[in-house]
Amino acid sequence: MTDFPPPGATGPSGPAAALRELLDLLAAGAPAEQLAGPAARARAADASGSAWLAEATDAALAVRRTLDQHRRREAELAALFDTAGDLAALRGLDAVLRAIVRRARTLLAADVAYLTLNDPTAGDTYMRVTDGSVSAAFQQLRLGMGDGLGGLVAQTARPYASRDYRTDHRFRHTGTIDVGVGEEGLRGILGVPLRLGDRVIGVLFAADRAPREFTPDAIALLGSLADHAAVAIDGARLMEETRAALTGLEAANATARAHSEALRRASDAHDRLTELVLRGGGVADVAAEIAALLGGGLAVHDADGTELARVGGGEPAPPARGLAESRTSGRAVYADGRWTCAVVAGTELLGCLVLTGRSGPGDGDGVRGGIAYGALLADADLRLFERAALVTALVLLLRRSVAEAEDRVRGELLDDLLTAAPAGRVGGGSPVLLRARRLGVDLAGPHAVAVLDCAPRVRARLSAEATRRARSTGALAGLRDGQVVLVAPARRGGVAGLARELAQELGRVLNSPVTVGAAGPADGTEDLPRTHAEAVRCLNALHALGRAGEGADVTELGFLGVLLGDRADVGAYTGHVLGPVLEYDAKQGTELVRTLEAYYAHGASLSRAKDELHVHVNTVTQRLERVRRLLGPDWNSPARALELQVALRLWRLAGRGV
Repeated sequence: MTDFPPPGATGPSGPAAALRELLDLLAAGAPAEQLAGPAARARAADASGSAWLAEATDAALAVRRTLDQHRRREAELAALFDTAGDLAALRGLDAVLRAIVRRARTLLAADVAYLTLNDPTAGDTYMRVTDGSVSAAFQQLRLGMGDGLGGLVAQTARPYASRDYRTDHRFRHTGTIDVGVGEEGLRGILGVPLRLGDRVIGVLFAADRAPREFTPDAIALLGSLADHAAVAIDGARLMEETRAALTGLEAANATARAHSEALRRASDAHDRLTELVLRGGGVADVAAEIAALLGGGLAVHDADGTELARVGGGEPAPPARGLAESRTSGRAVYADGRWTCAVVAGTELLGCLVLTGRSGPGDGDGVRGGIAYGALLADADLRLFERAALVTALVLLLRRSVAEAEDRVRGELLDDLLTAAPAGRVGGGSPVLLRARRLGVDLAGPHAVAVLDCAPRVRARLSAEATRRARSTGALAGLRDGQVVLVAPARRGGVAGLARELAQELGRVLNSPVTVGAAGPADGTEDLPRTHAEAVRCLNALHALGRAGEGADVTELGFLGVLLGDRADVGAYTGHVLGPVLEYDAKQGTELVRTLEAYYAHGASLSRAKDELHVHVNTVTQRLERVRRLLGPDWNSPARALELQVALRLWRLAGRGV
């Protein structure tokens, strides 16, 4: 590249003067042909530096072209801005369409501009507005989707341009379109889609009657105008629809004003109930809030009819007819002098709300103490009552979810406790005991184990009722091997009393027999697996004896429990029957057990027993009197005598009497 002259080379007739002239022309906005003048004169004068002056001229021409392009773009943007303002000021759809086409023709300096709109019913696009057109046939064209340039734009939602449509075979030519275009004399055609979101509503065209190469800037300019036009068209259409809807809205507004106070009150009530639930309020809190809002007494019942909460007076049980009708209709029902609304989640009945103190259809209003107590439940209050049932359903579902989560944790703990493990697994600081304490269960004391059985159809309810009882008594309950197991603190009534109570109460709740086999108390948590196995054997024995619906423990069944259980615990049985006598012999060094064996071996004969024992008959009598004191006055009744003889035989066979 030629070096520029040094700074000192400045003369009025030198290259510097020519460069200064070139810059002045560029600053003045001179046309391109004038910018070439200084370099041409320098070459003609054969001045030094003409080479770098020519390069400077080329740079100035490039700057000139850039400036021209920026000015043109600025003018186009100003025109688009003016177009947007003009379109926004127009209201009628026809006026908007005419303005769009006219502005498109002006911006692109085209001979003709026109616009087609899509017809979803006919499945084509039709000529809607033209500007500069002279052919009637062209002004009435309809283009099938994909036909011609316009049909292709409408179908694909993409802009297409043709330098000379007549000879352009990229498009599907049809006789009707070619006749219309030929009659109009169009050659160069540009079409861009009118889009609203993903939907094409029409096509905007600019066309010349001579071949024309549409530049990317021209395509972008018409596309921008089309975007503005689509919004304006949609706005005009919406305006017309808005005018048509105003009349209806005015009527609706009058109705809304009439109900605004009722809705405000309902909204306020809803906010209060929602806030109550978010604060963690329970069923009783919801009942109190609803009763205050509706001015009556309210009771909340669960699906079984158990009362969960009550505010004010009323009947203790929900009306069966009202509950059935409310569950079927999904609305509150007035029956038997009370309003009842079923509390449901999907198709599941969770419970019901019963409102008293508010009259229903056919009842008269009443005033007591200056308060309108018993006023008719109006529509707004009725909706509030029904909304309260939804809030109550939410509270009950939340409560059940929490209970189910806790029950799962309790069930896992129960499984761990009843699973046999190596010694030392459980102790005062064991993880199992710590988990139990977190659940509010104290396993430090003695515990009994009860295994409950019932008909398969009510087993799920039995599990739920046992779990509910366990939560309220500090016990654990869950399913194990298909049977309901309850681990409960030992109580004064004994294990057998617990079994009988469970069988009676749960059988009454389920209205189905519940059989309960129990064992224990367990000697620490490590003894719970063995105690559970013993309770299972007791349950099996009850079934074998045909005593379904009853409760008992193994020791209460006597030798039959040992005989019929699937695994006999001889030690527990003999300890239960002979325990006091065995302990007395061990402490005192006496022979009461041997005396009993001799007594029964000789048919309860005192004389033959004393011969075998080699003692005086009075000694035998004294020993049997001691047995009576230890075992009770009925020790020698037929049933107790049988138990004693079986226990003595088992004790001897087990090798304990050797």
